[in-house]
Amino acid sequence: MMADDQEDDPPGGGFAEARGGPTVLRILVGAQLRRLREASGITRETAAYTIRGSEAKMSRIESGRVGFKPRDVADLLSMYGLAEGSARDLLLNLAEQANEPGWWHHYNDTMPDWFSTYVGLEQAATIIRTYEAQYVPGLLQTEAYANAVVNMGETVRPGEVGKRVELRMHRQQLLHMPEPPDYWAVIDEAVLLRKLGGRQVMREQLDHILEAGRRQHVTVQVVPFDRSDVAAVGGPFTLLRFAEPDLPDIVYLEQLNSALYLNRDVEVKSYLQIMNRLAAGALTPQRSTELITSARDAL
Repeated sequence: MMADDQEDDPPGGGFAEARGGPTVLRILVGAQLRRLREASGITRETAAYTIRGSEAKMSRIESGRVGFKPRDVADLLSMYGLAEGSARDLLLNLAEQANEPGWWHHYNDTMPDWFSTYVGLEQAATIIRTYEAQYVPGLLQTEAYANAVVNMGETVRPGEVGKRVELRMHRQQLLHMPEPPDYWAVIDEAVLLRKLGGRQVMREQLDHILEAGRRQHVTVQVVPFDRSDVAAVGGPFTLLRFAEPDLPDIVYLEQLNSALYLNRDVEVKSYLQIMNRLAAGALTPQRSTELITSARDAL
């Protein structure tokens, strides 16, 4: 937390210590560095020259896409008028924490950088809302089902399957934390009928969804076939919301070999409206449970 001396407060408001992992810390520190630069009237080009870098490097720093060199952060803070004081010490400390690898760093050899960013954001989110039209969402998959999904990937190298499945299972610990995020999944009815891994694997998977849906912080809704107009929204996406006021809502769109992260207000608002329309048009959680149970019994 900030010290009591208000003269140490950086321009643009206070900067509370984040409770998230390194991904969130990078974004928060980067955003604060950008606000300090703008409040000082300094251009990105000038700031980049100070740290012996390019404008592209400054852009990556301020967006939190890269780690921080302590000397760069110290030089920028001095340039922005924070030569000493608790605010400077806090930012330097947070920048150092942001360079520490998260638990998912262990899986970097099988996980692309663009997905590593998502895992870090997912671990820090307080609300996760997702729409899936083909597969059971990753946070609700059983190990056997996840193994079947990963094996379908054309880009998976030999020996990677086990580690990718392990990563997916590790991510799910998020839902078992003492203070888990609110998780809301809307899935298409086709997901329930696609027998990945065979009948027994799918039966266990549907049982797992039913069990997860009984938790207070987990909501599962199904969009039935007769409401196809509701599901005609394109591909899957995930909305992430965070407790930190400096961190905007983020829309995650996964593609075959990359991903998009949208955080502009107009973009997030558009996807929020789509998600609300999906939830309103889907079956209620109770009726969704009945449909999932029926699909399981039919296997």
